[in-house]
Amino acid sequence: MESYAKDQKAASILVDWYRQCARDLPWRQNREPYPVWVSEIMLQQTRAEAVRPYFRRFLAALPTVFALAQAEEEQVLKLWEGLGYYSRARNLQKAARQIVRENGGVFPQTYAGILALPGVGPYTAGAIASICFELPVAAVDGNVLRWRARMTDDHRPVDMPQVKKQVKQELEAVYPAGACGDFTQALMELGATVCTPKSAKCALCPVQGLCLAYARGSVAELPARLPKREKRLEQRTVFLLRCQDKVALQRREGEGLLSGLWQLPNVAGTLSPAAALAQAASWGVEPSLMQREIHKEHVFTHIRWQMVCYHIQCAHMAEGFAWAALAEMRQSYALPTAFRMFLDDI
Repeated sequence: MESYAKDQKAASILVDWYRQCARDLPWRQNREPYPVWVSEIMLQQTRAEAVRPYFRRFLAALPTVFALAQAEEEQVLKLWEGLGYYSRARNLQKAARQIVRENGGVFPQTYAGILALPGVGPYTAGAIASICFELPVAAVDGNVLRWRARMTDDHRPVDMPQVKKQVKQELEAVYPAGACGDFTQALMELGATVCTPKSAKCALCPVQGLCLAYARGSVAELPARLPKREKRLEQRTVFLLRCQDKVALQRREGEGLLSGLWQLPNVAGTLSPAAALAQAASWGVEPSLMQREIHKEHVFTHIRWQMVCYHIQCAHMAEGFAWAALAEMRQSYALPTAFRMFLDDI
């Protein structure tokens, strides 16, 4: 009972704090479900400041669920270019088409209905349900789990499913009627700006007096997590093939990582300059000059790519590739960061 009363007090304090101190973010201008949904998908594994320009550009180009549903996939992916995790963009459009097809463009207004949309998990569904429809459903992510671990001085790993389930239940028990959306956003705001992973700003925390970890000096130790799995290392050789003022591109085939997106031609493993020229010759581009060799690394969620990229001048625009000028690439082709970063060296 004491814990419940403490949680109620914390909820009241945080709602008041949020209403006075919330950052001015473009997706907080209203609580219409479409922009909130787009923002929540973009914010998955991406910082708010990085999302700002993407959100504005996306909403300007596709301002309604109907516009998103009717858009060409290539346009959606181009608007998403640089945000990564491109399956989010594909699922966003798939969900928009489902909403238009099954609901006449009306966004689902129940937690279960929102959760049934492609690409929407419990956190995103909880955020939309509470922010847009004032439903007492918690949106529990890493920020919330970190804050909760510190508030209760809980040293259990926060990535254990039972811990997440318990936190969700305890928070939902104290969701304040009429302020569900503000409470959800208050927890997001606190985790992002005050109760941060490192160097938590405890002096600025509105619920410092209720925090057990602060009282016991264990803030820096929390949250506890299960041991991380090592990222798999892959070596790749990337080809920046240039003919006249154009660069060779190709679609990435198969399923999984970056599937269906445009890429610079590449092969598994690390080729020597001589082997790279031979590989380019096998594609029929008639390589004439090896201009540059560049080494870069790109980290995905579970994989780390170590890449060598060869800039090769070619005499023939072979079939099997799309050949595009840089300006055309920037305007029309969605190129993942793992490949796009090599264009900066041209």
